[in-house]
Amino acid sequence: MALLLRFVLLCGVADFARSLSITTPEQMIEKAKGETAYLPCKFTLSPEDQGPLDIEWLLSPADNQKVDQVIILYSGDKIYDDYYQDLKGRVHFTSTDLKSGDASINVTNLQLSDIGTYQCKVKKAPGVGNKKIQLTVLVKPSGTRCYIDGSEEIGSDFKLKCEPKEGSLPLRYEWQKLSNSQKLPTSWLPEMTSPVISVKNATTEYSGTYSCTVKNRVGSDQCLLRLDVVPPSNRAGTIAGAVIGTLLALVLIGLIIFCCHKKRREEKYEKEVHHDIREDVPPPKSRTSTARSYLGSNHSSLGSMSPSNMEGYSKTQYNQVPSEDFERDPQSATLPTAKFKYTYETAGITSGINMDY
Repeated sequence: MALLLRFVLLCGVADFARSLSITTPEQMIEKAKGETAYLPCKFTLSPEDQGPLDIEWLLSPADNQKVDQVIILYSGDKIYDDYYQDLKGRVHFTSTDLKSGDASINVTNLQLSDIGTYQCKVKKAPGVGNKKIQLTVLVKPSGTRCYIDGSEEIGSDFKLKCEPKEGSLPLRYEWQKLSNSQKLPTSWLPEMTSPVISVKNATTEYSGTYSCTVKNRVGSDQCLLRLDVVPPSNRAGTIAGAVIGTLLALVLIGLIIFCCHKKRREEKYEKEVHHDIREDVPPPKSRTSTARSYLGSNHSSLGSMSPSNMEGYSKTQYNQVPSEDFERDPQSATLPTAKFKYTYETAGITSGINMDY
């Protein structure tokens, strides 16, 4: 009886050994963002596995808020890789002959959303097998910037800072001095693996070039910093110069605004005066020009008369001069008598005639 039971057990073990099995062990894989992740899945078949071969990869997202998603499928000698939109075009089988026992895949251009548990399922009736692989996507340190926070003067306190733009935690920092004595101050040693070094009572011995290297499990990045500890500057003179420069700039701006405003006012005034003058109306005649015109018009008449009747004629004619051409000052009650001397030539004789008006 015992021998029979042993024989049955050995046959069962032999049958199990000959059934479909996935030889790749379960594992965890860490990759950097943007890289390609190789997810292995190799299997063996037994002679009893006569059914059609089906291979299926599923993703269980890390946030556990989504159900398992089929990301790629092989069935009926065809490949279907458009099930999961987030991985469309980025997941492929590595082997061109899946029946050879290799169902491994590549996931290209890794993103943080690709983090999760990937499961490989292989079925060839009656055999069935599956394995899980944990994929973690990390971000390499990049865009690291080194700078000094504070004044680089003798006796002052400041900080040396090292800040990566991105990078998955945990991050490790390493400071080094690249120039001069390359010997770091003893007080700095506890902070040589931190992103910030606090400098107290600085001296010129601290001057030099420093490097900061940032690392995580998938990569590293580095930046350089130049430190020059100098004597204190004349801050009062610097501040005074800045104030004076600011005031001069304000005065200059004020003058420019004033000149522009004045020019605009002058242009506006000229335009107003130009519109007020009517070019089609001639200017009024002066009193002197009116009197001269009147006398000139009677020149010929006076020249043909004799001295005996000139006095009477002149009085009569001047009485006809329009009053508007000889307006009198309203403030004066009487005007002094003006004398007018007219000279003419007749037959070579020159006479002078005094006329009152």
